[in-house]
Amino acid sequence: MAMPNVLKVHGLDLSYFTGKLEAYLRGKQIPYELIEMDTADFKHCGKATGVAQMPQVEWLNGQWLSDSTLIIEFLEELKPETTIMPQKAAVRFVAQLLEDFGDEWLWRPALYYRWANAKDARLMSTRLAEGMMRDVPLPLFMRRWAILNRQRFHFLWRDGVRPSTAKRVEAHYLETLDALEHILSKQAFVLGNRPTLADYGFYGGMFRHFFCDPTPAAIMRTRAPAVHEWVARLWNTRIEDYINCPMPEVISENLRPLFRIVGQEFLPYMQANEAAIELGHTTFKFDSQGTLFNLPAQPYRAWRFQRLRTRYQQLPPQTQNEIHAYCPELGEALLKAVTFPIESRIKGLPITTPTTMTSRTW
Repeated sequence: MAMPNVLKVHGLDLSYFTGKLEAYLRGKQIPYELIEMDTADFKHCGKATGVAQMPQVEWLNGQWLSDSTLIIEFLEELKPETTIMPQKAAVRFVAQLLEDFGDEWLWRPALYYRWANAKDARLMSTRLAEGMMRDVPLPLFMRRWAILNRQRFHFLWRDGVRPSTAKRVEAHYLETLDALEHILSKQAFVLGNRPTLADYGFYGGMFRHFFCDPTPAAIMRTRAPAVHEWVARLWNTRIEDYINCPMPEVISENLRPLFRIVGQEFLPYMQANEAAIELGHTTFKFDSQGTLFNLPAQPYRAWRFQRLRTRYQQLPPQTQNEIHAYCPELGEALLKAVTFPIESRIKGLPITTPTTMTSRTW
């Protein structure tokens, strides 16, 4: 399939998933133009694709791509010579698992730090008022007020953030940051000495939120300097420079602390969300180390969990055993996750590429 000379990426330079996609395009050296959305462009893209989210990529002949995960999978097929996908089955599964984790587990703390802290919220509401809402004919202070109230309602109140849960949301960031610092203080990238999908999976939250927003950025600089260095390095990474560096073929011992979080928190969370969707519930309860959250059920996350399960079930037994032997806690959590049939049981979520299945916004 032909690729446009320059991709038109509609998004924002403060957006979680726009940052993830931009880093990938820079790494692959795929020319692109970032079209900073305003409300009119946001509506235009939503009308074109059927979903209101960012980023959205304008392709050829009126075609569009959406959802950063699926866009990356699509572009990997078009430019396999600079692949970010490990060839070894166990390591490839780990890379895909960590992309899911970065996208879906870090979303809540990323939005929490941005909108729960006064100085972060003041800065970002001003940027959105001057950027995303620049075409709205209201005074700046009114645009800022509208944004602040909207974001806090959607990404704090509706996403389970309460005085009783706030410290645990902060801990989700700190625990992941410490686990990544343990890895990146010993090796250049998440899975080894070459950038993979796992790096770009973490990049959405780690770059545009935790690295850039004042409060989590100060924490990263002092608590995890190797992670801070990795964020800057990945933005400037050209994947072709690593062509002669072998893809990782073993799962590094350095990932054990990270996988404990994946096994103890992330997989049970995704499974609880899927169960709620299947029962037709709009919310569900999740216990995170003794802190009880009341959370919105997300069909998109159920779809991501089903893809993860399918991938795991399709691994040869030898590969599954390799993962279990490396990290028994992760293996046990995966075993619980695959007790359901391989077929998708949630109707109306076709798996196609490229497409989108999420209603995430800015």
